[in-house]
Amino acid sequence: MVWGCGELVGMIDERGIGVRWELVSGSLDERQRRLLAASEARSHGFGGVSAVARATGMSRRTIQRGLSDLDGGAEPGVGRVRRAGAGRRPLTETDPELLGDLDKLLDPAVRGDPERPLRWTSRSAANLARGLREQGHQIVGRSVHRLLVGLGFTMQANRKTREGSDDPDRDAQFAHISDTVADALKAQQPVISVDTKRKELVGDFKAVGREWAPSGQPVQVNTHDFPSHAKGKAIPYGVFDLAANQGWVSVGISFDTAQFAAAAIKGWWRHLGRSRYPHARILTITADCGGSNSARGRLWKLELQRLADELGIAIRVLHFPPGTSKWNRIEHRLFSFISINWRGKPLTDYATIINLISGTRTETGLKVYVSLDETTYEKGIKVTNAQMRTVNIARDAFHGDWNYTIHPTATVIKS
Repeated sequence: MVWGCGELVGMIDERGIGVRWELVSGSLDERQRRLLAASEARSHGFGGVSAVARATGMSRRTIQRGLSDLDGGAEPGVGRVRRAGAGRRPLTETDPELLGDLDKLLDPAVRGDPERPLRWTSRSAANLARGLREQGHQIVGRSVHRLLVGLGFTMQANRKTREGSDDPDRDAQFAHISDTVADALKAQQPVISVDTKRKELVGDFKAVGREWAPSGQPVQVNTHDFPSHAKGKAIPYGVFDLAANQGWVSVGISFDTAQFAAAAIKGWWRHLGRSRYPHARILTITADCGGSNSARGRLWKLELQRLADELGIAIRVLHFPPGTSKWNRIEHRLFSFISINWRGKPLTDYATIINLISGTRTETGLKVYVSLDETTYEKGIKVTNAQMRTVNIARDAFHGDWNYTIHPTATVIKS
């Protein structure tokens, strides 16, 4: 392209500015880069700010600040790049509702080993940012990532993401559980999370973890953990009240059966639930898909029918998909703190176990109540078809095998 002599007057060599910027700016700090850009802009006179902004990618506002610094404006303090108090305020200050809304988005999708303090999430930072923007927050994925790290989250290893991923309705079930639980809590109806904690041998056996003790004076325990040397076994079945932040644990001594699970729920209702929810119409239970509260278990449903008849309220059950047991709220809100409380302490007898469980407390106000269930429960009880026909069950339209409500027999006609 050929330029006329008149067109060369006042032209600014933006390419030259860009070359000089690339050569020097990488070795400068923030303030020095601002001053370099400002000196370039001033040397070119009218139009210099715009030309430098195009050549360097720096904002016009930043270059103007550099010009003010050149003119003898306020200088940063010794050893500082920015003036005291300068810089962008944290998002959590400019947007006070941000963390609360982020926590709500994470709630149905939070996973993690309940024995560890870190958590992870099945949702990407980009998806979370999109959800927050839909609620009116101005945020990008990188900022969500920083917030997650600050909240104690970590990225989950790829191997772990296969947990429960075989079922195509897994995520839809999580959403169904989340919505149903939210509706129940809003209506001030009881919602509990239930599960069986790991069985423990009772006796002088090595305990996982450590605790403070005089140097060189560890607690003496058996060399080998033979079950035959145990005084018995402890089977903690937990009930966690989501609204009250209270836990109830029944410590069984025989077998983890559906009868034992139903008895634990009944114990929670008698001692805590009934007084807290005097106007309850329906009890919502979130549970795993296996174990004593298995979604396929006939005895589980039969025992819940007996419980519904005795309590006079409906019992709604929401099962987590297979392979996702660690997602159940009780793992993170109750069992993890119990495990932390008894780490390093040998479970020498039932009294020790009861005291350790009942002594579990958290800064967020968790209270735990415990009872010893000395009933001997029979394994392998068969439920006949005739008995199953007495169960007044209404299954949800979505995954009725995972989501169902058992009504008291005398008050509701079976659907």
